[in-house]
Amino acid sequence: MKNLKTLLAIIVIATLFAFTTSNSEKNNSEGYNVGDIATDFSLKNVDGNMVSLADYTEAKGFIVIFTCNTCPVSVRNEDRILALDKKYKDQGFPVIAINPNNPAVQPGDSYELMKVRAKEKGFTFPYLFDDGQKIYPQYGATATPHVYLLQKEEEGLVVKYIGGIDDSSRNENNVKVKYLENAVDALLASKEIEVTKTRAIGCSIKK
Repeated sequence: MKNLKTLLAIIVIATLFAFTTSNSEKNNSEGYNVGDIATDFSLKNVDGNMVSLADYTEAKGFIVIFTCNTCPVSVRNEDRILALDKKYKDQGFPVIAINPNNPAVQPGDSYELMKVRAKEKGFTFPYLFDDGQKIYPQYGATATPHVYLLQKEEEGLVVKYIGGIDDSSRNENNVKVKYLENAVDALLASKEIEVTKTRAIGCSIKK
């Protein structure tokens, strides 16, 4: 009987350990939630230079957008992304675009073709290549485009909004609610963001 109790105790402990480990791995793989502190990165820009958020010493925060060359939804949002950078860069919230796709799976998203696309569209913001696909999992991005609004605070870069640019990712003419703009405007006015998380609608990230 004593041996049976010992065996049962070992099984319970092992089960709890496995459950805790599983949940820990699951939480780590889910990426950031609103209120989390985002870590910095160093990624190659289309101009050949490495870019980190720490380079922007005067920024109040960042509009980090995971996007790419080939996704039709991303393409339809390019003018919106350009407009966001134009509107908010001088107010302290520049756009930082990151291509998370694996070019071995999606050849149209290669670094060389990123340079071509950036030049064609006249990107005014960094367009960075997530080489090795190390950054997008940290954020928890699942689609292109997928937005993460960060604000500089004492404790670090705090995630303030996650999701879509607006409520009509496929057709700009049908936009009724500009989620991202509303969030940035709230931060600039030192107000609470009413909608902090929405669904990012677009193409799945190619792994």
